[in-house]
Amino acid sequence: MLESRRKALNALLSDEDAQVRGAAADALEALEPLLHLRQLLADLSSADRGRRIHCLFALEGVRAPGVLDALLAALGDADADLRAAAAQVLGNRAEGKAVPELVKRLRDSEAAVRMYAAEALGRFRDARLVPYLAAVLKDEDSGVVEAAARSLGALGAVEGEKYLLALLRDHRPAVRCAAASALGRLEAGGVD
Repeated sequence: MLESRRKALNALLSDEDAQVRGAAADALEALEPLLHLRQLLADLSSADRGRRIHCLFALEGVRAPGVLDALLAALGDADADLRAAAAQVLGNRAEGKAVPELVKRLRDSEAAVRMYAAEALGRFRDARLVPYLAAVLKDEDSGVVEAAARSLGALGAVEGEKYLLALLRDHRPAVRCAAASALGRLEAGGVD
């Protein structure tokens, strides 16, 4: 089935109309990971870290059985770089099933993983995430704090306001900047 789709799209690459050729090329690019899905999933267990990370990003847009579970499993990998990449990919996919696992990663031993998990949670626009992101604002790593502040803003929930206001007094300029930007993204709440 996928192979017949690929052949039909390949034929359109020589169409006389440039828009048709472009659409066919875009469709082939989207189809590519599906054609190699078995191999991509298998390569997530590769000894080659670079290959594993490449596979995670290749699977980002793939909606097929087993993909989400494989991405969630990567969040628990022993390799911090793989966990960080998995958090990025899951944030870009913004699937609700990933939220509990991303929340767990806010307490990861590696700052990069905590940062990408905080960043990912901002894509879910769910006010129930405010307390989890607020807890991260005490992190010693400024990148983690900045990501959590940006995500509080992205959530848009007025419940995040008190945390962001407190960050305006942080000693780190980048944190104050992130908090200020995030405050501008919150919903109106009560009118004073």
